[in-house]
Amino acid sequence: MDYGITIRVSAPFAEVVARLRDALKVQGFGVLTEIDVQATLRDKLGEDMEDYLILGACNPPLAHRALSADRRIGLLLPCNVVVRAEAGQTVIEALDPQTMVAVTGQPSLQPVADEAAARLRAAMGSLQASGVTPVNTGAEPPGDPL
Repeated sequence: MDYGITIRVSAPFAEVVARLRDALKVQGFGVLTEIDVQATLRDKLGEDMEDYLILGACNPPLAHRALSADRRIGLLLPCNVVVRAEAGQTVIEALDPQTMVAVTGQPSLQPVADEAAARLRAAMGSLQASGVTPVNTGAEPPGDPL
């Protein structure tokens, strides 16, 4: 099972992060947590790596619906969105909310996962529509709008 939604764009990392935050907000997501993996590994281990940021995004109405269906779903919340630099591109990846359904086996989570996935895809897709040039590497499934 592919557990991520991925796009690659040819825009600077910082620009993509700023635009992504705005796009998530438009789709009803707030960023609750932010982990700068590059800084953490440098500061704690003395290791260097590319720009790598994990944003913990939450859409409160969707989170409420998911928690109402399964209180343990908090183990899979918030929706993690990764922004990372790779070979002169910026990669944006989000945990596919369908993973919640697959992991829990709870069919009542399906409508929540469907809506969350649609909103994440819309946020990520808006980066392409806003002038950030998409890069198709062939890694995305055929026919996938992202």
